Amino acid sequence: MLRVPLNKSYIKRTIRPLYAFSQATPKACFVDPAWDSSVPIFPGMALMKTAGDNVTLLNGTGTAYGLSAFYMGGDGIDEITEQGVNAAAVWVMGPDAEFEILAPAFDNTVAWTDPGDGTTVLITAYTAGAKRGKLVPVGTSSAGGNTVGTTVVGRLLKVVSTDKIVIGGTVSRVA
Repeated sequence: MLRVPLNKSYIKRTIRPLYAFSQATPKACFVDPAWDSSVPIFPGMALMKTAGDNVTLLNGTGTAYGLSAFYMGGDGIDEITEQGVNAAAVWVMGPDAEFEILAPAFDNTVAWTDPGDGTTVLITAYTAGAKRGKLVPVGTSSAGGNTVGTTVVGRLLKVVSTDKIVIGGTVSRVA
């Protein structure tokens, strides 16, 4: 359930599981206490583990762990701080998981090519800058202070519109 003030009743969660019942795992984690909230976190952005069960937005020092299931500052909603506990849910994808991701959890200002011919388009995320954690296609150039990571987060399955993509998992992960 997404609890929002009445003046934000139009807000939608920016990640939607399509095939996740047995294909992905919602993990109970904690937002790393060292997280400085320098970038708003939207559901669907790439996270990495730090220590123990702590997670933070993907940066250049770690590898992708999963996708955020929570808002932390995005759209002016902070599900973590408002609950008083830094508990957070993270979607860890299996190879056959599929999720619908809405902008701004991915960078819709770069070219996303629908892989309709069956080819694989791998997805990574920015690891530094104002767009840190946002999903982008592998091979996107770093620009404007935003550094593109090298860790594969998933694969692009379909471009639905300029503001909606469908992604899938790549390999199984053991936590």
